[in-house]
Amino acid sequence: MHFFSVDLKGRHKGLIGLFNLYADLKKLEIDAVADLHNVLRSIILRNLFALSGQKVAFTDKGRAEKRALTRAKNKIFQPVKSMVERHVDTFRQLGFSIDLSNPVFPKKAILPKEVLALTGEKQASKWIGIAPFAKYESKVYPYDLMEKVIESLAKNNHYKIFLFGGGDSEVEILSRLAKEGNYAINIAGKLSLKQELQLISNLDVMLSMDSGNAHIAAMLGIDVITLWGATHPFAGFIPFNQPLENCLTSDRTKFPLLPTSVFGNKNIVGYESAMRTILPEMVCEKINTSLNRNKS
Repeated sequence: MHFFSVDLKGRHKGLIGLFNLYADLKKLEIDAVADLHNVLRSIILRNLFALSGQKVAFTDKGRAEKRALTRAKNKIFQPVKSMVERHVDTFRQLGFSIDLSNPVFPKKAILPKEVLALTGEKQASKWIGIAPFAKYESKVYPYDLMEKVIESLAKNNHYKIFLFGGGDSEVEILSRLAKEGNYAINIAGKLSLKQELQLISNLDVMLSMDSGNAHIAAMLGIDVITLWGATHPFAGFIPFNQPLENCLTSDRTKFPLLPTSVFGNKNIVGYESAMRTILPEMVCEKINTSLNRNKS
């Protein structure tokens, strides 16, 4: 059994490029096609395979339900099926038997000396990862409140805090967070991606925005606490195998239009401070609860 992931850009760009891609893939004697993206380009490609007699299936992304969840008027505030479940449904249509009720996660990585030089040995301490950034500002916890979270957590001598991020601007902000009080270790720009993944696999908990770091940590079997601003876990992007109670959301009593979008790319005037309703005390309590649960 082989799986092929297809990039519909580059030399396969455009309609003629799609026909070329179809011809190239046909040579591989593919048995089935799973369209996990379900956009115009992938729809054309999968239909070419269907017309040639290939078995195809596609992911229903639930766009109508998500629009109902995020619209301002006549909002239907209820959870939609998660994207993980939707993708599983796609593969089940192709005859695969998938059971995610008891997932098996990778073992914790053995940290190489390059990582240990930055982190030190773990020993009896609890390692907390914090990834305070997201693609859109509407999903980023306010800097001053994150400072308070880090300062509060650092009062526990058994906790060691690591800050995750990337890009020059994020590295600069993380450097300031790490230096103020020497409460945390900034690993941004100091490790390769592989080394960061090795470190994440050894965390006891990850605090993240609604962003990629949350999903990476979840796929490594780490407890993930997520903070949600303009977006909401009801939209189907809760990290894999994480309980809903690990998702701290902005107060909808004060900001009833939340969630305002699926991805956080829509700004609503007056909603800039929505995440301030997630108090630092709430965040720290959730992290402490997770760590105590793991300890027991």
